[in-house]
Amino acid sequence: MTVSLAIDIGGTFTDAVLEHNKHRFTAKVLTTKESPEAGFLAAAKKVLRISNLKPKDVDFIIHGTTLATNAVIERKGAKTALLTTDGFTDSLEIAYEHRFEQSDLFMERPKPLVPRHLRLGIKERIAADGSILIPLDMRSVEEAVVKCREEKVEAIAIGFLHCYANDEHEKSVKSFIQKTLPDVPVSISSQVSPEIREYDRLSTTTANAYILPLMKTYLENLGAALVQQGFSAPLLLMMSSGGMTTLETAKTLPIRLVESGPAGGAILSRIISAECGLPQVLSFDMGGTTAKICYIDEYTPQHSREFEVAREYRFLKGSGFPLRIPVIDMVEIGAGGGSIASVDQLSRIRVGPESAGSSPGPASYNKGGHKATVTDADLIMGRIDPKDFANGEVELEQELARQALEADIALPLDLSIETSASGIAQIVDENMANAASVHAIELGKRLDDRAMIAFGGAAPLHACQLAETLNIKKIIIPSGAGVGSAIGFLKADIAYEVARSYYMDLRFFDPAIINNLFESMKREAEDVVKQGTKTKQLTENRIAFMRYRGQGHEIAVPINDQPLTSNSREVLMQTFESEYQRLFGRVIPGLTAEIMTWSLTLSTNKRLVKNISKVEKQNQPEAMDKRKVFNIRLNQFQEIPIYVREHLVPGDWMPGPNLIIENETTTYVSENFCAYVNNLNYLELKLQEENP
Repeated sequence: MTVSLAIDIGGTFTDAVLEHNKHRFTAKVLTTKESPEAGFLAAAKKVLRISNLKPKDVDFIIHGTTLATNAVIERKGAKTALLTTDGFTDSLEIAYEHRFEQSDLFMERPKPLVPRHLRLGIKERIAADGSILIPLDMRSVEEAVVKCREEKVEAIAIGFLHCYANDEHEKSVKSFIQKTLPDVPVSISSQVSPEIREYDRLSTTTANAYILPLMKTYLENLGAALVQQGFSAPLLLMMSSGGMTTLETAKTLPIRLVESGPAGGAILSRIISAECGLPQVLSFDMGGTTAKICYIDEYTPQHSREFEVAREYRFLKGSGFPLRIPVIDMVEIGAGGGSIASVDQLSRIRVGPESAGSSPGPASYNKGGHKATVTDADLIMGRIDPKDFANGEVELEQELARQALEADIALPLDLSIETSASGIAQIVDENMANAASVHAIELGKRLDDRAMIAFGGAAPLHACQLAETLNIKKIIIPSGAGVGSAIGFLKADIAYEVARSYYMDLRFFDPAIINNLFESMKREAEDVVKQGTKTKQLTENRIAFMRYRGQGHEIAVPINDQPLTSNSREVLMQTFESEYQRLFGRVIPGLTAEIMTWSLTLSTNKRLVKNISKVEKQNQPEAMDKRKVFNIRLNQFQEIPIYVREHLVPGDWMPGPNLIIENETTTYVSENFCAYVNNLNYLELKLQEENP
């Protein structure tokens, strides 16, 4: 009888999902960009009204937000100072010492979040083994604090050389600042990212400090507002890793919340892939602002410890800020319903990455926006009902969409408005297909043997075209697809990952040191996880990041959670070479291996139900209505049937082309696909030749 509430704040819409006694209720409201908590409360009130429940009835609240990401992208964080080892204040600007675009003479690096005059050197030096080479000079610390006070900085990041091996200096400086500048929040790299690689560690710590005042204020205001509205349930935050954490941890390490919304979608896809017995899946999440693509193998999303946010130059790696945090590995591009379409200097239609967002929104929203967007194009093509968009949250104005497409696309290219709309749809579909293909190549994945799981407000409208381009033969549209990420929040584990860099050459392997390290990491993870759950059955996952001696990068090697012994050396080497062989097709004989970083994740580990879906072709229901929809291949309108999803039952099948409408989205089934309702009440779209 638990009542769980999930709220996902996206760039355009804020989604709410409430589950109670095996019943699910959903709602959408426009995101209130200037005051995100207002949209949160509006969505919560709406879904409570629909479910006929009150705030006091809610047992758990789970929240994901793009606020942290957007603060970095839009440069709307705090005025931040960085205190680092004297002589290394330019590390943020030097970055990796290479050009991410070799052929562009006008290439510009992203400006650091901390300007040069606020990057302050502190006289101290710690060696790679943790020994102190130069004692901490408190006079230089005092001078730096005076500078911070004069400049009225709002946040301070501290990142000393090799502090992952010895955090004594960082903690001393933090303690001094908290006494002299008590209102200025401080982030230290030995807490935010205690790992090797100086630039990544400084970048992550600086980004955490940069968004800390904003996120802390937002979370505190939200917590107070929830109490004021009568909520007494604990508030848990979704992290980029796919796990949930507590409010207190989120206020200290808000950088862990980057990509928290998309992570919920990947968790949903993981569960659906297991239920449908699909071990290899492409997760496709297209909302109002961006499209997110993630690969799932053997019911597990791709994970990474590296992520780059705010890429400014054609989405190229190296043009953003690297973050060393646990994250579900996905590609995110500016391709959503609100993505703006235009004509470039070469008379080509371009779509995104700029988005109209929730305000002013697409032209058809009639809220001040006047630029043509993907939503306007879908409306003109007849794929969207203007009076029932986003469950009636917005009534779309078709004439305003026509005016925008005419001005921005049709007149410059001498096309009809309908052909212009078709062009926008094709370009955005190609952009997403290209992103999916490139990401697959980067990960060494195949596409043609995968199924697609599509969710988000716009994904079911574009899933068939994307699947055809990628040669994908099966698409799953889950129930509640329009609010898929929020549903994923409710299915996520309460989890926390701790990583520590501690170098060890396997020739001199010392199990006692590593066992003590893991015990310390486990205590830290338990302090977080046990605040959000009462269960004592927690799952522990350990990883060693290993490489051959002399290599520059590591690979993740799983290890069991039992205490290490002297025999573990051979086991680690065998596991490492097995994983190395899988990734690179060979091993290097005669070389020893070394471990750079150790990771421990503690989670509640909800049970995964596998392979229970089935499709039986039993009944072809009568269409509720018909509508003229523009056919891209024929370049003309054709009348196609419309079905209401809530009226469909398992066994129903509907050959394309057709539209299947539901509260928060619409599924467009192209002429090459046939839609079925399986026993889980999910839509399964299959290529006609693949039908049973």
